[in-house]
Amino acid sequence: MSTPGAYLRLVRIGWVLVREGVISALPSENLPPLIGVGQAFAGLFARRRARHEVRSDRLARAIERLGPSYVKIGQFLATRPDVVGADFAEDLSFLQDRMATFPVEEARAVVEGSLGRPVAELYAHFGDPIAAASIAQVHPATVLREGVEQKVAVKVIRPGVRQRFAHDLEAMFLVSHLQERFLPNTRRLRPVEVTKTLEQTTKVEMDLRLEAAALSELGENAADDPGFRVPKVDWERTGRDVVTMEWIDGIKLSDVEGLRRAGHDLNGLADTLIQSFLRHTLRDGFFHADMHQGNLFVDQKGMVVAVDFGIVGRLGKKERRFLAEILYGFITRDYRRVADVHFEAGYVPGHHNVASFAQAIRAIGEPIHGQPAETISMAKLLTLLFEVTELFDMQTRPELVMLQKTMVVVEGVARTLNPRFNMWKASEPVVGAWIRDNLGPKRIVSDVRDGLHAALRLAEAAPEIAAKTEKFSRDLTGMAENGLRFDEATAEAIGRSEARHSRSGRLALWIIALTLLYIAWAAF
Repeated sequence: MSTPGAYLRLVRIGWVLVREGVISALPSENLPPLIGVGQAFAGLFARRRARHEVRSDRLARAIERLGPSYVKIGQFLATRPDVVGADFAEDLSFLQDRMATFPVEEARAVVEGSLGRPVAELYAHFGDPIAAASIAQVHPATVLREGVEQKVAVKVIRPGVRQRFAHDLEAMFLVSHLQERFLPNTRRLRPVEVTKTLEQTTKVEMDLRLEAAALSELGENAADDPGFRVPKVDWERTGRDVVTMEWIDGIKLSDVEGLRRAGHDLNGLADTLIQSFLRHTLRDGFFHADMHQGNLFVDQKGMVVAVDFGIVGRLGKKERRFLAEILYGFITRDYRRVADVHFEAGYVPGHHNVASFAQAIRAIGEPIHGQPAETISMAKLLTLLFEVTELFDMQTRPELVMLQKTMVVVEGVARTLNPRFNMWKASEPVVGAWIRDNLGPKRIVSDVRDGLHAALRLAEAAPEIAAKTEKFSRDLTGMAENGLRFDEATAEAIGRSEARHSRSGRLALWIIALTLLYIAWAAF
């Protein structure tokens, strides 16, 4: 149930978007006449400066005015072009998660509260912040190990950030519920589920123990990978609100000239980057989902080092097989197989015609063949694929959209290192090996093994299933004979809930009306 505060926050969001000219900059094609008139009216209230800015600048300024929570929300929505549209996703991708630092004294208090020990006991030196984002900031520090000082990076959660996110997410839930209720054609996008994903993502990102665990897991997975590694975690100095990790001395991948001056092989780095990403995705089903240039370094040994594991993605075996078969189908021009994979996975509803879907897939694949390999983008191919699947009622698959968005970013970084980067040639050693191991004879052995394990688990659970089935049968018989009844406490609770809902709804309407009147009065 939404509180009056959520309605007020929603009004504030709308007003900021109006004042910064975002509403008037929205695409007006195919809008109902009434909404078009409202959009034009909103343009009258936009700041004069905003009227001369491009839409991405207007959007960035509005989100920065709304606060740190909305920067993070905007970055999340940038990974969901299926929800906000490709144009707005591109605009949101320019958001910079750089915020003002908070005082070092507050950071020390957070560290001591989280780890239960004085900072002086934990660190030989604890420096001023060197970078700050919407959720946390980073401090350089040193620790004593066997009498030797070692430099570490200490990431500290921003004080009060959880409460702010909780309030702002309440407004997001209100928007998504209203969208599902009044815009039925958008229900396919599952806005409430998207907001739940955002809620879960931010909860994970705000528990730095989980980021440390992601670092540790990917570090183990990539221990033998050529040319790629992640920082080591100092678990003794890690808690919910602080994570301490190895300090990385390296050159950012955004500094192409610096990499060239240091003598690094830029073409080799591009290959290593994409191969590492695909290896983590296909082999492990666990990948860094925020691999932009600011989170990637090259150390003195020429290793690519990834940092900031607040956002990670996972793919199950079915999704990995789905991805590999799609790529293989496009490479071999077997469009019917690509279509069949979608139907077998249950991604496209069965009432659609497989041959028609294969025809749509062909419209994507054929223009690719005949082009120079370095001009073909795997990420662009997946983007076009998801656009076509929308025509066939394919429901949003958040894990696949996150994968596609991350692939766009990784491929873009690789092309800044090597403008003639051949995505297919670079990825073939990883994708080809995975296909041979998982789509050939080895797949049958793997499937049989998995089936035997599932059968064993089912046999172990059979007595419990039988007991629950017997109990359900007795309960069902009792309901058929006596009817479904609530106990007195349940009936009273339902009544109280209905009464609260009615009162809060009337109160919210009054608050919205009074707020709009105040805004209109203040504007004039």
